[in-house]
Amino acid sequence: MNGTATIERGTAADAFSRQSDVFDAIDAANPLIGWVRDRVRAQAIRSMKAGESLLELNAGTGIDSAYFAAHGLKVLATDVAPGMIQQQELKLERSTVQWVTRQCSFLELEKLGDKRFDHVFSNFGGLNCTDRLDIVLHGIDRVLRPGGTCTLVIMPRFSPWEVLAALKGNFRLARRRFRERTPAQLEGVSFPCYYYAPSYVEHHFGPRYDVIAQRALSLIVPPPHQEHFPSRWPTLFKVLAAVEDSIASLPLFRNWGDHFVITLRRRI
Repeated sequence: MNGTATIERGTAADAFSRQSDVFDAIDAANPLIGWVRDRVRAQAIRSMKAGESLLELNAGTGIDSAYFAAHGLKVLATDVAPGMIQQQELKLERSTVQWVTRQCSFLELEKLGDKRFDHVFSNFGGLNCTDRLDIVLHGIDRVLRPGGTCTLVIMPRFSPWEVLAALKGNFRLARRRFRERTPAQLEGVSFPCYYYAPSYVEHHFGPRYDVIAQRALSLIVPPPHQEHFPSRWPTLFKVLAAVEDSIASLPLFRNWGDHFVITLRRRI
């Protein structure tokens, strides 16, 4: 043994199942995750009303599911990772709000049968775990009611923070998003990751959809993997957050960042 961790080839579902029992603790301990999550929720919920139905894709342990359910949405939370579904079921046993959970891949939304929803939601780049995002978008179109919205959080091809890593000699990180396929690693499992521009989403949804909101996430503010930044430089963090909030929805800037969040409404 040379002390090097063994990396297994697998799927994103394998990796996130392994992390499922500590996922909530990791999320709660990272203020940058919370900062991003607050902005995503604020954009998504502006188009939602209590009593409406919401389909969540790659719902994980149900962190966002609980939030939307607490605001009166009827939530169906789906995830392909069995460990995540198990954590949702455990959470539901002690939760004061309720939602429905189901193991289902976002590539197989036809398994939902004739169910239709007022809104569809996907957070934190789960959709980057497939090279067939077009299939996912067509599936969303099938289950979304006319007048409904979908809010998707996706990792784009350009992240300023990753490009700046070249200044520290980390050229692998700096150029990874410019490749067609990039290996990601989580809990000792390696799986492929793909990056998409907002134009890809708009193209595959087509003219029946209007973009009603879009902004960059972690464009100026450091991305979540730099979780200690806010505690080390609290004043600088507040300044960067204010700058990002002021420019994140502007043309060009809104296409960049560690992630972007886009909300579209279906016309008919």
